[in-house]
Amino acid sequence: MVVGAQPRRARGAVVMLHGRGATSADILTLVPELAQSDLTFWAPQAAGFTWYPQRFLAPLAANEPSLSSALALVSGLLDELEELGLPAEKTALLGFSQGACLALESALRRPRRYAGVIAFTGGLIGPPGTVWRAPASLAGTPVFIGTSDRDPHVPRERAEESARVLELAGAVVDLRIYPGLGHTVVEDELEAARAILSAI
Repeated sequence: MVVGAQPRRARGAVVMLHGRGATSADILTLVPELAQSDLTFWAPQAAGFTWYPQRFLAPLAANEPSLSSALALVSGLLDELEELGLPAEKTALLGFSQGACLALESALRRPRRYAGVIAFTGGLIGPPGTVWRAPASLAGTPVFIGTSDRDPHVPRERAEESARVLELAGAVVDLRIYPGLGHTVVEDELEAARAILSAI
């Protein structure tokens, strides 16, 4: 599903990834809040309303082949946008919950300078003890990670660990942990997202 400016006329693009059990239409409800009318917003729909079947902390094999399929889908959208004149440095990845995890993982596995990566409650994908490889640089990509100090799905420790890995990969990370926040998106997070998108 695509909304906003026509891709060939847009200042930049945002690939928006919904959470488990949600739809592309659900994540697109954030578009008015982001207030970027000259961007094009692309929101794919996950098969069966989930990008991968198990928790993002499960062994990687338990989420295959769905995880690889989801990563390939995001990569394909980035290729398509580049063909339309919107390369990675003009494209941001944005997701909520499971979609936030997918956005972060996609950026790390396909490292380059993105316009931004915005993760509303998410972390890199893999079981405890995972060692993420970051051989290539994210080259100053601005990354925002917002989460609760006691989210039932994304442990604070994984958000902090993800921030460290992404910084080592060359990203400029803004990690914000909100006391007592529910599994939702708040205005402070939207403000951070608007700042990243406005800079495209």
